[in-house]
Formats: sequence, structure tokens, C-alpha cells
Amino acid sequence: MMKNSLLALLFFMTISSFGQIFSSYNIGLVSLITPNTSTVSSTLGNKYSGCWGWYQQSKNKEYAISGASNGTYFIDISSPASPSVSAFVAGRNGTSWRELKTYQNYCYIVSDDKSPNAFQIVDMQYLPDSVHVVHSGTMYFERAHTIWIDGNKMYVGGVTFAANFGSTPMAIYSLATPTNPALIKKIDTDIPHTVIEYVHDMYARNDTIFASCGSQGLHILKLDLSNDSIYEIGNYRGYAGAGFNHSSFMTQNGKYLMFCDEEPSSLPLHLVDIQNLGNIQPMTSFHPFTNTTPHNPYIIGNKFAVVSCYLDGLMIYDISQPTQISLAGYFDTYPQGGANTGSYANGPYNGNWGAYPFLPSKLIIATDMQNGIFLLDATSSFTSSLVNLVNPVGLKAENNAAASFIFYPNPANTVLALNYNGTGTSMIRIKDLLGQVILQKEFSEKISENLDLSALANGSYVISIQNENKHETKKLLIQH
Repeated sequence: MMKNSLLALLFFMTISSFGQIFSSYNIGLVSLITPNTSTVSSTLGNKYSGCWGWYQQSKNKEYAISGASNGTYFIDISSPASPSVSAFVAGRNGTSWRELKTYQNYCYIVSDDKSPNAFQIVDMQYLPDSVHVVHSGTMYFERAHTIWIDGNKMYVGGVTFAANFGSTPMAIYSLATPTNPALIKKIDTDIPHTVIEYVHDMYARNDTIFASCGSQGLHILKLDLSNDSIYEIGNYRGYAGAGFNHSSFMTQNGKYLMFCDEEPSSLPLHLVDIQNLGNIQPMTSFHPFTNTTPHNPYIIGNKFAVVSCYLDGLMIYDISQPTQISLAGYFDTYPQGGANTGSYANGPYNGNWGAYPFLPSKLIIATDMQNGIFLLDATSSFTSSLVNLVNPVGLKAENNAAASFIFYPNPANTVLALNYNGTGTSMIRIKDLLGQVILQKEFSEKISENLDLSALANGSYVISIQNENKHETKKLLIQH
């Protein structure tokens, strides 16, 4: 069961060198870099998209690699407080979707914007001085939505080949010669479009592929090179909260898979048991906040999930107890909207796109579509006591008496974001230290709203929520 005494979160404030204020909990801002100065607008109006990281063992250096509307940036983060752009590879300008992955000393870059476009291979061995573009063209394919690399195989989703050569839901290439990928398989040679029409993203391990197929759900495929075939070994469709199955990531022990549904907005995150791929079982489904739209999950070992959540930034969860997920850390890369302001008026698909939490230094790279490339220190997230946010399997947050009451930031300035997934009528009260009620407001059902604190004096207060299921009081500090 959930622990009521731990449900209220205290969100602290981190101030960057740019003077911007970001809400956070157990995650510190190390640096923020915004190298993209292009004035050409992308389809989505974003400047940054997918990101990855690379460790250069020969020189003991770390790099953040970020897709952008005008190309790809290779950023030396070996001195994390003062990152610097080592190289830039131009791509189609005005691009909304750019994703990339690394293999050995090569970076493979795909883009899904309209023609003319190109698949790019970049040799990074000469960093930090420069990079060399090995290939930029349409010989292999022109466009793709996503890319994944496992071992020496490259999996490419939503592929469009050069003119008059058609498309495929997913193509698989060998990187035995890294500078010359060899096509192994187009999945529609074996699997009809009625089963899989489109692969939006994929996670692969040892020739088992978890394919996120949008409205067709999650399909698990097996690549069998012994007879040159690919076939389905399981699927997960029609689950509660199903929408556009977007992306997934597996625990190191292979027991659990976390995935996101991107459309429509505000769908829950899912953690499922995949030990029997023919009979996948739900473990937990939950919303970070009521209107949060999760985008991309990443799992470290068997314990921590790092999740990019568009307007609500980056969340880190302890998933070591799969039916009792706990929030370990949070950093809001998009202070312009989301739960921190109570407003999603800018549209649900802005903010945090992706992250990379696998560097030797343990720094996390996170790209925000509008605000740039963040380097974050999540040490406290991985060592602190945890706050349980998720209900037992089978119970919806709306119907659970122990639903979360969350407010932030704390200390607060002029606005306090409130979030509560309970039912019935709730009363929120703010009192001074003498017990006098300074502000109170009644809510019905769920709460997702901002309180205006501009008229309250600086100082210490207590905030409480009361309904038939919950009576909880916490400290609140106001600092204008």
C-alpha cells in the first residue's frame, strides 16, 4: 500500500547561469548549453530533438550528441560545468525529428522530415578536434523516424528509401563494416502490413525486438538469421490506457519492460512483466502528473527508470518493486508550462524530448526541444529515500483513498502548483503559524491547478488537504 506520510513532495529551485529558474527534486543542474542559433523554423517549432552520449575511452572524454533543427552537435562535456561544442554536422535545416545512436567510434543519424533528406554516418575518433562525415545521402535510405543499435545490428524504424524505392515499417542492417551498413531484412518481407504497418521506435536485445507500432500496439519480433526470417513471438495490445505505442526500454535482467503511449496526450506510463513473451502481464500503470505526456523511457540496470515527459521534464523512478513505483528525482527542463504552472496551453508536445543516463560519470544528458541541452547530476536521486507515487495493480488513482497530494515548488514564489488524483470534494487550506486560515479553496474530484500566492507575505505556512479519505498537512515556505 502507499505510504501517506511520504506523498507530498518538496520541489526545490535550481538557478542556471542563464538566470532561468527550474523546478527540481533530487536532481541538480550542472550546465545548460544552447548552440542552435538557426532562425529556420521546424515543423514543430523546436530547436532540439533526440540525444545520445559517447565515451571516448582512448582520451577519457565524454560527449553529449544532440540532434537539432539544423544538424547534429557534438559537445565535449569532460568539464561538465563548462561544456563546449567540438563539432557540428549540418543536416536538412528546419528539421523537427532527428535521432541518433553510436557504435564503436561512429554516430548514425536519421531524420524523418520531408525530402530532400539524408542518412548520415559520422566518424568521431578525431574528437575533440573534429569529426569526419563518412556518408550523407540516400544510398541506404533517405528518411527514418528512429534508430536503435544492439551489438553490430542497426534497427531503423519508419524507413523511406530514395525516390521510387518505397518504404518499410522497419529495416535491419549489419554493421560488421561500420562505414557500409548491409541490409539484412525489411520486416514486411515476412510480416504483412495488416499486422505491422509502421514501427515508430524499437528496443532490441540479442535479436529479440520490442517494436512500438503506434495504434497497432507493442509487437515482439525475433530475427532468425539461420533461415533468414523474422517472425512475431508475442504482442501486447488493447491494454488499459492504450493509444499510440511510442517507445520502450527493458530492465537488464530481461524481466520487465517500460513503455510510453504518446497520443493522445496525458496517457499513463506502463511497466509490464515480459518473462513470458507469449503472455505479457501488466504490473503498473501510472501518470507522473494528471496531464503529463511521457515520451521516452530509459532504464538503468534493474532499479531506475529515467523518463522524458515533455512539458513536465525528466522523471527518475525506482522500479525495483514493480507494483510500487517510487519517484526518486525530477527536473523540469520546461518551466514555460506543465504541472509547475498548471497550464498545458502551449500544447502537450513541447519540452523534454530525450535523455542519456549511461555515461561513466553518471551525468545525465537531457534535451529540451525549446530550451537546449542540459547536463544533470542525479546522484541524490539514486541515494535518497523515495516517495511512493503509484497505486497497487488494478486500482486506478482516481479511486484510491491514498491518492497523491503533490504541491510545488517549495519554497514558492507567486504560484503554487497543486495536483491530486482523488475523488469527491477536497478542501485546500493555507494557514499561518498561528493557525489562522489565510487562503482556502474547495475542489471537486481531481485537482490540477495553480494557486495565486502573490498576496501572501514572505514566511512559513502550513498547507493542508482534507476530504473523506485524506487529511494531510505539510510545511510551505513563501519567498517572493
